[in-house]
Amino acid sequence: MGSKPSPPSTSAKPLYEGADWTFDLVNKAYDAVQEVGVGEMGLDIYPNVIEVITSEQMLDAYASIGLPRMYRHWSFGKHFVRDELHYRKGSRALAYELVINSDPCINYIMEENSMTMHTLVLAHAAMGHNHFFKNNYLFQEWTRADAILDYLDFAKSYVSKCEEVHGEHAVEQVLDSAHALMQQGISRYPGANKTMSLAKERERALARHLYEERSFNDLWRTVPKPAVDEFTEEEEPQQVAGSQVRLPEENLLYFLEKTAPKLADWERELLRIVRNLATYFYPQRQTKVMNEGCATWTHFHIMNRLYDKGLLTEGAMLEFLHSHSSVTMQPAWTDRRYSGINPYALGFAMMRDIERMATEPTSEDKDWFPELAGCGDPIGALKRVWAEFRDDSFILQYLSPKVIRDFRLFGIHDKAKRPHVFVSSIHNEQGYRSVRKALSRQYEVSANDPDVQIIDADLQGARRLVVSHTVRNGVLLERANCERTLYHLARLWGYRVKLIEVDADSGKVLKEHENLRMP
Repeated sequence: MGSKPSPPSTSAKPLYEGADWTFDLVNKAYDAVQEVGVGEMGLDIYPNVIEVITSEQMLDAYASIGLPRMYRHWSFGKHFVRDELHYRKGSRALAYELVINSDPCINYIMEENSMTMHTLVLAHAAMGHNHFFKNNYLFQEWTRADAILDYLDFAKSYVSKCEEVHGEHAVEQVLDSAHALMQQGISRYPGANKTMSLAKERERALARHLYEERSFNDLWRTVPKPAVDEFTEEEEPQQVAGSQVRLPEENLLYFLEKTAPKLADWERELLRIVRNLATYFYPQRQTKVMNEGCATWTHFHIMNRLYDKGLLTEGAMLEFLHSHSSVTMQPAWTDRRYSGINPYALGFAMMRDIERMATEPTSEDKDWFPELAGCGDPIGALKRVWAEFRDDSFILQYLSPKVIRDFRLFGIHDKAKRPHVFVSSIHNEQGYRSVRKALSRQYEVSANDPDVQIIDADLQGARRLVVSHTVRNGVLLERANCERTLYHLARLWGYRVKLIEVDADSGKVLKEHENLRMP
């Protein structure tokens, strides 16, 4: 780590010279990148598909939440217009690449980029992101990379058919509400959440259709139905208890899909589609720092190896370093560009720190990380980290005092009733642990998302739905968010919805909300 980089080999011929690219050069660069990534580093990746697209196509991919073959929705067009306006004005740049967690792994590169940027993207996405998608435990438990592309084909076709049969407006209303509740469409246990393959979806639909045919007998239409007053008090239908419908339920979309009284079968299938998409993105929300840190460290290592082997010119290396340093820069909090901690900067810094500790540990490293310090296998150590952690656990385990000092992190308490902030954690042993713990909590997705659950559902009487929000640290939901949530819940449920906010510690009801108008 501390030694000077070795001079480039003079025997090898550079892969390319200049900025212009061709498909042959891209293939040649991919082979060289793969030789380092898979051959030397031992990365385990899905087969790669490289697609060259225009900036407009990249904007379109942005708008459709980064997935190819996505169904149509008006919000995607809205996002496209907004992003295109910023891009044309020069106030926002586009990503150099877009990568899809699928098998094969699809990598989009922009035709406007130079050959050096294409090489960088291949190292970053086709090697780094690809390896992380395939090997991290969250993606293994929650997603099926071999099924997502087929499922997207099914979803796009199904939504299109629903629009033809039921009208665009009717489909749009269901998708609007489903998208609004998307973050509450996830079950926190992984086993049953994996996206089903297209074949399994067809088998499920066929089985449901055959069951309906077997269980229906037209003779039942001729059987006289008892009058309402013929019920005795014991026979009169009662409100279904929460335990009978498996309440409480944290997955709102799942509950509505299975239980909402007024939804048609096609509407339930739309909720299922949105729920599966929410599940697909859930691991990505929990691994932003790690995923980008893995890909950034990987492209940094591969590009330097290509230069050492004489496959990159000095001009290409300077272009790469300029781009890399721009991506991994952490603006100061007084900088106009500051918007929080840059996940690329933090992730790359922590990966480099693990590499340093494995090869050139200090006495401090040996005290804090006795198993890692001096192990002599930085790539092996990084692979274990990439496979076994998510952002919050990664930071809690591997954020070192050195990185805390480099980022100038410290802890403060800011209370509205006090005229000054209180510095609670400084750069000492106790302060390092407190800072690490506090930063880890900021990346804990399940703790930061609102804890909203369905706790009661009257399925036979007034049909009112009751939803609870568990209040942490006294933070209530914003009124506008409550009104929107209740509106979309009521639209899908078909009847009144009530939301109560309950203190997590005392169980006391702090506030109640009810939808004032039916959709």
